[in-house]
Amino acid sequence: MEHHERALSAYVEGVRGDADVLAVILVGSVARASEREQSDVDVYLVVTDERFARETDAGRFAWTERHDLDYPGSYIDVKLASPGYLEIASVHGDDPTRSSFAGARVAFSRRDGLAELVTRIATLPDAAWDERVRSHVAQARLYGGYFLVQGAQGNDAFLVRHASVHLTLAAARAALASAHVLMPGPKYISGLMRAVPTPDGFLPAWDRAVSDPGMDSGAELLRRLLDWLGHGMTPDEALSTFIRDNELTWLRGGAPAEFF
Repeated sequence: MEHHERALSAYVEGVRGDADVLAVILVGSVARASEREQSDVDVYLVVTDERFARETDAGRFAWTERHDLDYPGSYIDVKLASPGYLEIASVHGDDPTRSSFAGARVAFSRRDGLAELVTRIATLPDAAWDERVRSHVAQARLYGGYFLVQGAQGNDAFLVRHASVHLTLAAARAALASAHVLMPGPKYISGLMRAVPTPDGFLPAWDRAVSDPGMDSGAELLRRLLDWLGHGMTPDEALSTFIRDNELTWLRGGAPAEFF
């Protein structure tokens, strides 16, 4: 909307004189043209790697500016980035980071090739999607086929609910990955599950496992997931994948699968 564009232009004018500022990247609903009248304006402020190090060493990663200056309730929601940050995000970024750049627009830049780099962040190759499906299926097998069973057999209500939540999350992430859809955050999963293609009966089974966690609903969801995306993964392969993606993330320098 016009008032959002005015707010963005005013913000850019306010920061472009800073020699450490290399770019402003518009993201969020305004970039995707899905904003509401009162939406805020989301941007990444790209600064030099040296400035990024100083700011983040001081614990400054994000902030808001221009409160109520551009339209009623307006503000600029700023996240800090740098060329190094963007390059690493294009290789190792998790889903929320990658999805935050979907539809992004470079509003101001002193650097060539920034738009192409931003596009790379929000894009994954087919092989990466296939590996994500495999990882999330392994998560589902362990949470649904082992931890949920252990919780039910031991009458451990916490473990039953914990395993059920992780099972439904893993099943949802596998479904999204099979459709090459990034996961912006947990609050979007229920909606996204209704937007991606799934086999007949899968979505009702997922809904049941969410609303009525337990052995019966979990077993049904896991069965449907394995029939759809199990791809012949053996129990030992699932266990090794689960350990790699959870217990050994400290060794590999990554994040657990649910945070990909």
